[in-house]
Amino acid sequence: MASYCLTVTRLRLALGTGARRVHVSAAFSAKAQVAMSRFEPGSFINYEKMHENIAIVQKRLNRPLTLSEKIVYGHLDDPAGQDIERGRTYLRLRPDRVAMQDATAQMAMLQFISSGLPRVAVPSTIHCDHLIEAQVGADEDMQRAKEVNHEVYNFLATAGAKYGVGFWKPGSGIIHQIILENYAYPGVLLIGTDSHTPNGGGLGAICIGVGGADAVDVMAGIPWELKCPKVIGVKLTGSLSGWTSPKDVILKVAGILTVKGGTGAIVEYYGPGVDSISCTGMATICNMGAEIGATTSVFPYNHRMKTYLEKTGRGDISAVADEFHKDLVPDAGCEYDQVVEINLSELKPHINGPFTPDWAHPVSEIGAMAQKHDWPLEVKVGLIGSCTNSSYEDMGRAASLAKQALDKGLKCKSEFTVTPGSEQIRATIERDGYAKILRDVGGMVLANACGPCIGQWNRKDVKMGEKNTIVTSYNRNFTGRNDANPATHAFVTSPEIVTAMAIAGTLNFNPETDYLTAANGEKFKLEPPTGDELPSRDFDPGQDTYQHPPSEGSTVKVDVSPSSNRLQLLEPFNRWSGRDLEDLRVLIKVKGKCTTDHISAAGPWLKFRGHLDNISNNMLIGAINIENNGVNKIKNQLSGEYGGVPDVARHYKANGVSWVVVGDENYGEGSSREHAALEPRHLGGCAIIVKSFARIHETNLKKQGMLPLTFMNPLDYDKIRPDDKMSITGLESFVPGKPLTAVIKHGDGSQDSISLNHTFNETQIEWFKAGSALNRMKELQ
Repeated sequence: MASYCLTVTRLRLALGTGARRVHVSAAFSAKAQVAMSRFEPGSFINYEKMHENIAIVQKRLNRPLTLSEKIVYGHLDDPAGQDIERGRTYLRLRPDRVAMQDATAQMAMLQFISSGLPRVAVPSTIHCDHLIEAQVGADEDMQRAKEVNHEVYNFLATAGAKYGVGFWKPGSGIIHQIILENYAYPGVLLIGTDSHTPNGGGLGAICIGVGGADAVDVMAGIPWELKCPKVIGVKLTGSLSGWTSPKDVILKVAGILTVKGGTGAIVEYYGPGVDSISCTGMATICNMGAEIGATTSVFPYNHRMKTYLEKTGRGDISAVADEFHKDLVPDAGCEYDQVVEINLSELKPHINGPFTPDWAHPVSEIGAMAQKHDWPLEVKVGLIGSCTNSSYEDMGRAASLAKQALDKGLKCKSEFTVTPGSEQIRATIERDGYAKILRDVGGMVLANACGPCIGQWNRKDVKMGEKNTIVTSYNRNFTGRNDANPATHAFVTSPEIVTAMAIAGTLNFNPETDYLTAANGEKFKLEPPTGDELPSRDFDPGQDTYQHPPSEGSTVKVDVSPSSNRLQLLEPFNRWSGRDLEDLRVLIKVKGKCTTDHISAAGPWLKFRGHLDNISNNMLIGAINIENNGVNKIKNQLSGEYGGVPDVARHYKANGVSWVVVGDENYGEGSSREHAALEPRHLGGCAIIVKSFARIHETNLKKQGMLPLTFMNPLDYDKIRPDDKMSITGLESFVPGKPLTAVIKHGDGSQDSISLNHTFNETQIEWFKAGSALNRMKELQ
């Protein structure tokens, strides 16, 4: 290895005043005077350390490694002693960086404040993207958001300054696009408090979505635990062309693996087809890997990533990555736990939905499917952008279709919205004319934020409960997610197909074969979309929206008013009593899909993400009660009356009655929001008992001192009745691998005894005994 490369792996990266630059050692300074993105003081790229760790593990395991294994094992706290077995052991890792979006950052920072630590131990950033509601357009929506959320933004900015966390102001863009442009690089291990953090896999990074308590561990300098992931290989052959886009790859994979098929695994793409996909296209694929439950997704380092790094001012990183190329690709002969093969040359455009992101349909068949299932054919709104599809290439390909329509005298028949992924993307598409074309065809350019993708959409064109269809380039389409209307049929597809269907105004339109009618009556077909992968004139950075933390923040004051309805300091949860849990009430037995949207809704509730008691009023209000198929209507077993789920939970808590929730498959699917775990804990819950969990939610429950348990026999779900009392026994001898027992006492005097599995390890059992992971952290200080 060239000596200068070993030097550059220790580069200390810092932001100079008014310019992006890298501070390097004298030995390498002549080679690395390249503009850099923003990095906090003390952050560094240590390929050398990763290389050493990989060598240690490879010698121990004596086998070829997948790319995922190289990066993950390359960040082990103890590579020589760590027990490594895919799908079984827990790894102790040292992530390089933490990123938090503003909705989850509130609770993460409140927990960090509670830890009593003076400053974060690893580079960390906060990104203001979730609290901006789409209503009338970018400028007005942004101004209103700054006024409405002033208290929260001030809290996050001052907390960031005090504890050494970088702060990206509202208007900066969506967290995952900012990470791709600035912080992701091949081989980095980054955790983020958002389920779509895996977007960074498009740059050869292992980026994993977590809850805020996990982020606190990493920011505190504590090794972070992750169950050793299995690895699913997706072999790509052929090449993308025509109407087929990177989005179609993940839409197809979601149809194959389903919403839980990736649970406990990293999805690793490889094969000759990889090189036909742009870097931002690879990010799109990795982003939506969250919809199959995957821990994360990743692509091997290649020339597409190198070009993207250079275009975003990080050519020096790509130069070092070139030297460590072998560590950033899988070994020949490595083995995957499962392999999926996709021929990109044969792949057709897809559209998934409604109501679940894994119901995959070729675009050519969606019209017939809609007619068969009585889905509304008229497309009311087409929406492009979001963290999944808001790259320069995405916008250019959509604009190429819009230009064709305009040349024929047409505009969109549907309403049409455009969400730039970042200020840099916004400024560049304005400069290059894409934004004007998209406006001219009828589009409304929204703020650089999440907006309608996460329910921040003040929709006016249909009434609540009115059956309608929308088509988006987003990632999720759960019931009510985008507009809070359970009758909205949301479909997920590529920006190109969204644009084509918005122009046609109908779901029953296949742009590969169907004709449009020009203003002069002429029939014509849209030509396949085209667009530059990256801007020929480089990116326009736009406005500077970043606040760098001061080197010393101890004098910065962070205000949380006791009377605030947006922010609330946290009180520690109670320790475990040391005894089995007796006579727990069944708060609700949930029927069917129960995502974190069902457990802790977003949309208008986002404003309470920093106030645990207030946001707990949305707990499980979207879950279906098996007793009556109703939503937010359960029987209070103490009073005999029916009420909302949070109201009954509060009544139980006030009367000293603890409770459990019983659920179905893949419970907690979706967003990483730890509020879905905090709220049950806050309102008196002790355990969540289900057929299976989504990964992040299960971990979040453990972190907050809850018991996430699964039926040893899934059929035991049917034995539990809404009026039962349950006792969970075996806690006094609670150890890894040993099931617990639930004694179910029925209202008629009969009983059942069932076995419950758990995945707690020794450390996590200590979290439970202490009352939470945060309590345990403070005990060990």
